[in-house]
Amino acid sequence: MDEEVKREIIMDHYSNPKNRIRTNDPNYLKVNTSNSSCIDNLDIYLKIKNNIIENIVFDGEACAISISSTSIMITNLIGKSIDEAYEYIDNFEKMLNEKEYNKELLKEAIVYDNIYKQSNRKNCAFLPYKGIKEALDDYRRNNAK
Repeated sequence: MDEEVKREIIMDHYSNPKNRIRTNDPNYLKVNTSNSSCIDNLDIYLKIKNNIIENIVFDGEACAISISSTSIMITNLIGKSIDEAYEYIDNFEKMLNEKEYNKELLKEAIVYDNIYKQSNRKNCAFLPYKGIKEALDDYRRNNAK
């Protein structure tokens, strides 16, 4: 993917993020994720039913990389099973760490494939994934049979 196209996708998701709203709905799990080295501080709300992610919304203040990464992540995770979400998160993390990963699985998130060159930005891109993973871990612990 061309670098200019990547930049356009990132800026579009930053300027017009998907599902950026706050909710008080008790059916949503809430997780806060923040980056101690900058302003990034996001509340992510996750609704899961029958081990399927029905919806994700978020709110908070963050840089262009964190906001756009959150928006893209949400687009790719809604409708996925918890196992599929873990696989997606794992692939994204592998990409950020220059390990072998499934490009097709990541869809638009592939725009961050060169972010490893700016190590401080890796944290920004992975921030929402860290939050979602924490929420999924909590969900699994609390719903173990």
